[in-house]
Amino acid sequence: MKQEIQLNAHNKQEYPPMHTAEHLLNGTMVKMVGCKRSRNAHIERKKSKCDYPLAQPLTPEQLQEIENTINGVIAQDLQVSFEFIPAGKAAEIYDLERLPNDVSEMLRIVHIGDYDACPCVGTHVERTSQIGRFRISSSRYQDGVQRIVFRLGE
Repeated sequence: MKQEIQLNAHNKQEYPPMHTAEHLLNGTMVKMVGCKRSRNAHIERKKSKCDYPLAQPLTPEQLQEIENTINGVIAQDLQVSFEFIPAGKAAEIYDLERLPNDVSEMLRIVHIGDYDACPCVGTHVERTSQIGRFRISSSRYQDGVQRIVFRLGE
C-alpha cells in the first residue's frame, strides 16, 4: 500500500517562473556573498523582492555579477525536480529556520539541477529555460539589509 505524503498547506499561489527565479537568487547569494537565504521575500508576477542581512552593501559590480550568474544558470536549461525526505534528515542538510513550527513529517526538497536545493511547497517551472531573462531592477541597502528587486522578461 502506497503511503500518501502529507505536506503543510501553502498560503499563496506563486507565479512559477518568478518563484523559481527567487530560488536562483537565493542560491546565488549564498554562493557568491556567503549569506543565508532571504528571510523576507515578496514574490509577485511583475516584480519581486528579497532582503538579505549583510554587513555592507553590495557594489554595482557585485549586483551585475549576480544577475549575470543567474542568467547563465537559466540558459543552462536545468531541470527543476523534487524529492521527499523526512524532516529530521532534512535538518541535517538544509537550513529549516524559515519553516513553521508545525512542519510536516516529510519535506519536499526542490532541486534546480545541481545548482540549488531547498525545502519548499511552492510552484516552480520544469526547466530553468522557462523562467525568461532575470533582471535586477533596483537595489538598496538600509540598516544592514540589502534589498534586491527583480523582474523577468524575454
